[in-house]
Amino acid sequence: MATIECILNVSEGRRTDVLISLANALRNTPNLCLLDQTSDPDHNRSVFSFIGDATALLHGILTVYELAVTKIDLRQHSGVHPRIGAVDVVPFVPISRATVPECVKLARLVASTIAKRFDIPSFLYEKAATHPSRRDLSNIRRGGIETLSDKMTKPPWRPDFGPLKPHPSAGISVIGCREPLIAWNINLDSKDVTNAQQIARRIRRSSGGLPHVRAIGVRINSRQLVQVSINLANYRATTMSQVMAMVEQEAARLDVPVAYSEIIGLAPTDALPESTSESLKLDKAVQEYTLEPKILACRQHR
Repeated sequence: MATIECILNVSEGRRTDVLISLANALRNTPNLCLLDQTSDPDHNRSVFSFIGDATALLHGILTVYELAVTKIDLRQHSGVHPRIGAVDVVPFVPISRATVPECVKLARLVASTIAKRFDIPSFLYEKAATHPSRRDLSNIRRGGIETLSDKMTKPPWRPDFGPLKPHPSAGISVIGCREPLIAWNINLDSKDVTNAQQIARRIRRSSGGLPHVRAIGVRINSRQLVQVSINLANYRATTMSQVMAMVEQEAARLDVPVAYSEIIGLAPTDALPESTSESLKLDKAVQEYTLEPKILACRQHR
């Protein structure tokens, strides 16, 4: 049976009761295994990583939507992470005996179903995108939730499924198939957010920095520091060590120490050789962030 990973991003990272209900919905879905949950109150965002076959994933995801639509209201939402939906992004990654076409088919099924059932507009992205301009998540997200109503009236930005305006409280969802992506935060021992913003600007691809790197600089009030929040879209072409080396170089130029880093969700084994734990200043042991052992443990406990 084909196994697919879903890395579902929800715009909630503060209310424990809501997060418990979402996690339990996934745990109670037959043939689905929750591998990891990472929540952050400053980003006000949570990432749930889970695996299963296409049928199990569809059922689990629809249960999450049922809860999210009733419990998350973007009109009341605040957080440093960009967001455009209560269930913001739903990517699928083929794992064992799964193919990209199968993941694209599942993405289309989920997108069409949530549009019909919940009246939430959905956009297909990455390998499921129906237009080149929609492959990159940042293009869909550009302008934020505040500009969606106007943006979606223009033909190039009509949703793939659902109404031509955002759901009043749940916004829109972006759903697709992609290669493994590493979401990674590098925290600086500084309270000046311009330091993180300058470093993010220097390292990201769109500003002429490292290939496959997307980055923003944000303030993390709960920890009294600032953060370079990174998405590394191709860790084989641009390694985590290369990213850290450039961040440290730019931080030294600003006379700002790098405190530690943290991975959001999980990363493949070949992205995280054990020797990199100290050099990447990870806040946990490499094994706690590695995808494959989590999958193995899941299968052994079924």
